[in-house]
Amino acid sequence: MPLDASFVGRSWPPRTYTVGREKIREFARAVGATDPVHTDEDAARAAGHPGVIASPTFPVVFTWEATREVVDDPALGLDFTRVVHRDQSFELHRPVVAGDVLTTVVSVDDIRELAGNDVVTFRCDVTDPDGETVLVCTSTLVGRAGEAT
Repeated sequence: MPLDASFVGRSWPPRTYTVGREKIREFARAVGATDPVHTDEDAARAAGHPGVIASPTFPVVFTWEATREVVDDPALGLDFTRVVHRDQSFELHRPVVAGDVLTTVVSVDDIRELAGNDVVTFRCDVTDPDGETVLVCTSTLVGRAGEAT
């Protein structure tokens, strides 16, 4: 069953996330980010940051939560049991720092069919309390076609 193309261009209500220092440290250890700016306050400050900074892919922690709201909407028609992750990119405008209060707005950029598979691309615009863009995350999921019966 094809995805609901009316989702293209729609945005969902903003979601706010407060970036924790320990979450940054945990994520850095999990992904093997060894630069001390991700775990050590003094090293981060010596590098000119106000505190520990998140590794570049850390925003998946909170952008996925926001995206999942759309993915789980039955009206979209995506069978998550058949999904593979095709692509993800982060356009960082500045580092994500412990203590940041960030707001994510998710929108659906594209829905299409490719070789019988459903392909959906999401965009997450992440801003700070002043409305300044911190990052833009784009991700593409593929809903694999079911086997012929």
